[in-house]
Amino acid sequence: MAFSKKILQEMFDGRMVSDVLPYPNLSSRPVMEEIASGNGHISISGVQPKYGMVVDNGVLRFTKDKEQGTYMLKPAPTATYILDRAYCPANEFLTMQIASRVYGIETAKCALCRFENGEEAYLTRRFDVREDGGKYAQEDFASIAQLNKDNAGPDYKYNRLSYEECADLIRQHSKAAPIQILRFFQLVVFNYLTLNDDAHLKNFSLIQRRPGDAVLTPAYDLMNTSLHLSQPTIFALRKGLFREGMIIDDTHSVTRASFEEFGRRMGLDKKIVNRELTRFATEYVLADQMIEESHLSEELKVHYKSSYHYRRHSLEQ
Repeated sequence: MAFSKKILQEMFDGRMVSDVLPYPNLSSRPVMEEIASGNGHISISGVQPKYGMVVDNGVLRFTKDKEQGTYMLKPAPTATYILDRAYCPANEFLTMQIASRVYGIETAKCALCRFENGEEAYLTRRFDVREDGGKYAQEDFASIAQLNKDNAGPDYKYNRLSYEECADLIRQHSKAAPIQILRFFQLVVFNYLTLNDDAHLKNFSLIQRRPGDAVLTPAYDLMNTSLHLSQPTIFALRKGLFREGMIIDDTHSVTRASFEEFGRRMGLDKKIVNRELTRFATEYVLADQMIEESHLSEELKVHYKSSYHYRRHSLEQ
C-alpha cells in the first residue's frame, strides 16, 4: 500500500515518503517514550488521540520537543465501546475523499498509513501551518462563541448552539460571509448525508490566511460515525438545525423541507438551496465505487452504503 502519486503530491509536495511508520505499533514502549519526550500528543477529540508528525529523510516520525509538526496522525481509538474501531482510519479517509471527489467540498489533505504490524492510521496535513513554520490564526466555533467547560458545562461542544446559530458566527466574523455560509450549508448537509453525528462546535473553524479575512477552514474530522456507535444520533448539536431546537424522534423527522428552511434562515437564495439539495440527493456511481474500494470490512461497506443511500433518498423531492 504505497502512497499514490496523487497522495505524494498533495501531502508531501511530490517528495517520496514511506507509507509505513517506523514503529511496531502505537502501544509499543519505544513509541510511548518518544511521544512522551517529544510532547507529540496534540489533543484528544473524544476518544481518538492525535499526534504531531514530521517527515524526516522520507520517513514520518513523531515530533520532538518544541518541534512544529506539519502532519497529524490519528491511530484507531482504543476505547472498547467503539465498534469495529480498527476501521476508524479507513472510515475517515473514505468519508473525506467522498466529500472532496464526489461533492467538491474543500477538505484537509489526508492519507492512510500503517504501523509495521499492519495497523492502519489516518494522516492529515495541517492547513494551519505556514511555509515558514509559523501558524495562521484559527479559531473553532466553540472558541469564537466563548464556550468552554467552565462556563457551559462538559457538553459545551454539543448542547449550546444550533447550526443556524453557527451561521450567525460566520456572518459576524467573515467579510465573505455569503460564500462561507454556502460552504457551511454544504458541509452540514454532507454530514447528515454520511451520518457524521460528531460534527460539533470544535469541528468547524475560521482561519485567517490574510489579516482580517476569516474564512472557513477546509473540512476535517468527517466520518460515518454510525459504523462505530451503538446509539448514533442524527445531529451532533442537540438543538439540531434551528436556534429554537428541533423535535427529532427518528430519521423521518428530518426531510428535504428541513434543509430548505435551514437554507432560508441562513439567507441563502431558494434556487441555490434547491440546487444544492438536488445535488446531494443525486446518486453517484463514484461514491459507491469508492466505498467498495475502501479499506473497510465487507460488512461495514454494506452498512456504509445502505445508510448513505437511505439519507440520500430522504433529500429527494
